[in-house]
Amino acid sequence: MKALIEVKRLEKSYKDKKVIHGISFTIHEGEILCFLGPNGASKSTTINILCGALGYDSGEVTYKGTPIDQNLQVFKQQLGVVPQDLALYEELTAEKNVQFFASLYGLKGQELESGVAFALHSVGLDDHRKEKVATFSGGMKRRLNIACAIAHQPALLIMDEPTVGIDPQSRNHILKSIKKMQAKGMTVLYTTHYMEEVEEIASRIIIMDYGRIIAEGTKEALKEKNDERKIAIEISDSTEISTDSFYQIEGVKEVSLKEDELLITSIKGIENLDRIIAMLVRLQQKIQNIVIQEANLETIFLDLTGRSLRD
Repeated sequence: MKALIEVKRLEKSYKDKKVIHGISFTIHEGEILCFLGPNGASKSTTINILCGALGYDSGEVTYKGTPIDQNLQVFKQQLGVVPQDLALYEELTAEKNVQFFASLYGLKGQELESGVAFALHSVGLDDHRKEKVATFSGGMKRRLNIACAIAHQPALLIMDEPTVGIDPQSRNHILKSIKKMQAKGMTVLYTTHYMEEVEEIASRIIIMDYGRIIAEGTKEALKEKNDERKIAIEISDSTEISTDSFYQIEGVKEVSLKEDELLITSIKGIENLDRIIAMLVRLQQKIQNIVIQEANLETIFLDLTGRSLRD
């Protein structure tokens, strides 16, 4: 895949505090790149730099091989930005909102009409184009927010948590719209706090923490790097059990007790559940329930950062 955006050794500080530490990454044409990171990871700062809204101390950001600061205005014409906060005029119709924002990119006449039609159709608001935004639900406003960013059909669509606070139906509609836009050749940079969204749409993932990139790859590649699975077994009486015995079992890495739940971290690929159960039987424990959790993005994120995404 061709590189659309290349970021090399990017650094940014506020006063004496460095918030971005020499990060490098590429956004490829036609992909959906998802940024994941807890609050304070500097995702928004990175996005603001990519939008040309914020300067940086050192490094380089290029668009199709040309530094963006050589002709920032031309670069911005290639972007569509969907902010987390809604940017809409409540007393105008959906159509008028899209027309206004599209006109800022120089669209007029038939090109403007075509762009508005494309944008409203992409987010499923054709039938509501003549209605005022003040009458829209939260989910419809989120969809219109996206429409205002895509009427000029940007090369790169940057979306900063576009589904915050909406119902599941509207969220699903937005995710389907994003995949349709990608299928038509649009490149998307997407940030979210919802792992299930990443699972559904991401071509590739970058995980940030404290201004550094700590992992990068496809969903499948990131999961392959995690060689653990978690086994939670509800038992009858944890006061009568010692965890030391379980370390004799091949593949067991860590054992702990939480009330009447035995928690075992085991190496993925080593089948040892039968031996764990046999050990519990020898210890005269009754097994109430067993839950096996294979590596997923949530557990990988927790392992890498030591905190959950919403912390």
